[in-house]
Amino acid sequence: MTQDGGKGNKGQDKKAQQYGVTPQSVDFNDWYNEVVKKADLADNSPVAGAMVVKPYGSALWENIVRWLDDRFKATGHESLIFPTLIPMNFITREADHVEGFAPELFTVTKIGTEELAEPYVMRPTSETIIGHMWSGWLNSYRDLPFLHYQWGSVFRAELRTKAFLRTSEFYWHEGHTAHADEAEARAEVRMILDLYHEFCRDVLALPVVRGEKSASERFAGAAATYSIEGMMRDGKALQSGTSHYLGQAFSKAFDVKFQTREQKEDYAHTTSWAISSRIIGALIMTHGDDAGLMMPPNIAPIQVVIVPVGRKDNFDEMVAEGERLAAQLTQNGIRVKVDKRDGVTNGFKYNDWELKGVPVRIELGPRDLEAGVVVVKNRNSDQKETLERDLAVGGMVERLEGIQAWLLKRATDFMLDNTVTVDNYDDFKAAIEDGKWVRAFHCGDAESERAIKEETKATVRNVPLDDAEFFAEREEGGVCFHTGKPAAYGKRILFGRQY
Repeated sequence: MTQDGGKGNKGQDKKAQQYGVTPQSVDFNDWYNEVVKKADLADNSPVAGAMVVKPYGSALWENIVRWLDDRFKATGHESLIFPTLIPMNFITREADHVEGFAPELFTVTKIGTEELAEPYVMRPTSETIIGHMWSGWLNSYRDLPFLHYQWGSVFRAELRTKAFLRTSEFYWHEGHTAHADEAEARAEVRMILDLYHEFCRDVLALPVVRGEKSASERFAGAAATYSIEGMMRDGKALQSGTSHYLGQAFSKAFDVKFQTREQKEDYAHTTSWAISSRIIGALIMTHGDDAGLMMPPNIAPIQVVIVPVGRKDNFDEMVAEGERLAAQLTQNGIRVKVDKRDGVTNGFKYNDWELKGVPVRIELGPRDLEAGVVVVKNRNSDQKETLERDLAVGGMVERLEGIQAWLLKRATDFMLDNTVTVDNYDDFKAAIEDGKWVRAFHCGDAESERAIKEETKATVRNVPLDDAEFFAEREEGGVCFHTGKPAAYGKRILFGRQY
């Protein structure tokens, strides 16, 4: 794998530097940062570690929110809104929780010039304040299950920031549910994990591995954490969503108890789950190429861009014709934009829309209009097609479906081609250094995990579930590649370097 290789001659192509982006093979990090800015997704802000999401990035996030929000409501969940500020004493009530988040907390100690008697923290997540409110709302088994979620910002201090991936303020939904028993709570956790998997596969064209985190990689305070893991084009893993069974820890910390059917008192079993704006980073790094973004049609803010091609004396006419063509496509449920920019070369426009990753570009000029044809180019192809206008319009939905399927297959093939199976530590280190994911038996020992991470920067991504789409098979026996002890999970687990 060469995507994360050494630096090359970045001045070798002045035109690419002005209008394009650094190739992935030259510097993947530079490529990513340039794509985010030049594709108009986000920009730096005057607030340290925080970003400004620009209209194109915001439209993408809105599409993500819309799809997920519809599914949450369809599965019986209700939205609510909690304060951004959380009393400090709430955070400290659950020991593992405060230990996990303490280094990342933003603290508010003053209002104006007056010192607060007790500080607030900017929410890093909301289990604590939600638990506090539930303690007053929940009385009986008849009140259960509580199925709630909210959309908003959360705040976690980051030393090394990267737009969408790691910022001090980021955007997400956080689901919080309370249940009468463990079985029902665990079913909720799994249902949400499967919903995330469906969203990534069918909407974002992201192949992800469903599995359970090892004990040392769990969410702070959780009894079990499940994740979906995706492979980026540089071979690193991105945790793209999580679903946590919290047991009764937060219920006991915040006195969330209820009267059971048997007229006994018990503590609720709770869950939490989230996908954040880092999923946009996953989208960029899974589907991009040296020309910039490649947007999956099912989530793309613009699915088709029409570029009118004309001279000064007929440009307005071609724009009007482009609008008529856009109206035809819109009637078929397609998201379309007509590029009306004047005084900008066609070459610049083509490059700009390639960089933004719009799935299909249609070029429309006077000669095309006379002949009743249009020129069509897919973002994932170097070839242009000249098609009869009605044929291009009538076949556009099928064309977009084809691009969506192509992106999923490309990403899946890349992940499988760059995942290896090893049985000893030397092979493990070589594979990780080569930018691969590794499947291996492990003893489950936390000290072993820490030693592996210190030496190789690789961590357990997850233990794939038995019915996961990838890497689900169980194997009898097995010896840990690192310690030589018996394997702990009855299967090989997934390791990799992460974002």
